[in-house]
This record gives sequence, C-alpha cells and structure tokens, in this order.
Amino acid sequence: MKTRSSIILLIAFAFLSCTGQTTKTQTIPAAAFAEKIKSTPNPQLIDVRSPEEFNSGHIDNAANINWNGDDFEGKIKALDKSKPVFVYCMSGGRSHAAASKMEALGFTNITELQGGILKWNAAGLGKPTDKIIGMCPQEFGDLLKTDKKVLVDFYAEWCEPCKKMAPYLTQMQKDLADKVVIVRLNADENKTMINEMKIDELPAHFIYENGKITWKHTGFISEEDLKKQL
Repeated sequence: MKTRSSIILLIAFAFLSCTGQTTKTQTIPAAAFAEKIKSTPNPQLIDVRSPEEFNSGHIDNAANINWNGDDFEGKIKALDKSKPVFVYCMSGGRSHAAASKMEALGFTNITELQGGILKWNAAGLGKPTDKIIGMCPQEFGDLLKTDKKVLVDFYAEWCEPCKKMAPYLTQMQKDLADKVVIVRLNADENKTMINEMKIDELPAHFIYENGKITWKHTGFISEEDLKKQL
C-alpha cells in the first residue's frame, strides 16, 4: 500500500508540475497585442524582420533587431529581461523563433504578435497610405483580362511553405500555359495589393475566371490538390 501511495503521489506531482508550468511567451491576436502595448509603460517592442522590411513600414515605436542578423543575440541581451518584451515579424515564423531564443536567454515576459504584421494590417491597425508599393489595383485588374483561368500566387522569399511550392508552380507555368495564366507576386514588393486584398497569411492563392474569384486558399497546398482546382 505504501508503495502504491508513493507512486500515486509521484504521478500527481508530475501532473501538477506540467499543468502548472509558467509559459514565458504569450501569443495573442493583433487587437489584443495593440491594447497590451498601449497599456504597458515604455514597452520594449521589437521588430525582428530585415532592415529593408522594417523601413518599408513598421509598428510605431518598434526597434529593429533582425532575427537573421549576426548581432541578434548581442542586441537582445542589451534589453531589460525583467520587463515585458513585445515581438513581431511578417507572419509569425521569425518572431516565434526569436521568442524561443529570448526565453533561453532568461526573458520571462514575452508577448508575440500572432500572424505577424500581415494580421496587424489586415485588422486595420496599420498606417493608411496613398503610396503605391508594387502593382496597383488597375494593373492587377489588367492581368485578369483573359479568357483563360488565372492563378495568382502571393509568396515571399522568407516563407518556408512558399519555397516548397515554388518549383512546381514554376513548372506549372510552363506545362499549363495554354489553359491557365499563373502569376506569382512577391508580397514584400506588392504591399498595395496585399493590403487591398486583405491578405493575412502566406502563401495566398486565388483563381479567377472572367475577372471574378472562384477559389482561394492560404497556406501550403500540394501540387496534386492545386491542379484539381485548375
């Protein structure tokens, strides 16, 4: 009985240890992220994208510490570990990796923007601008003026699912040229259309027929499943 009781106590202790574990990083949606920044005195807000991405538009009062930069760890260590840190990137991949690194360095209060600045802008929290970045809506509309189906693929060089899809999308452009127009647009270079179409996740795919959307999908999709839609 004594042995059995000891085992039960050990199991209970292990359960409580797991369920009671404090999570150092909290990932929250854009509206909650904005509210939490506002209610935090002197927030340490970190944009971990590249300097080029940062300069093209960022959240007010953010500091740029490039996750892929050689000096990332050194600059992060200069922050106050005892105070809250807010972190974001374009879609969430780099900020998640950065938050994990900060946890390892001893930061205990980290808030990550769920879905990155794509979700932030899609939620209407970005700064409105009349500046055209990349393709404008009129030019985009001209691409759709064809009697063929049009597949538009919004991608980014840093997006892992986009990289996986790139080889077969490129091949499909050649193989299906007589039936489908396949257009690949770099999201970082075509921010006007990203905002216009409220795209909040990459890759993003749209099929048009006679100028109207007949199918859309975000995230990775296999070559086989994509061809079924065409």
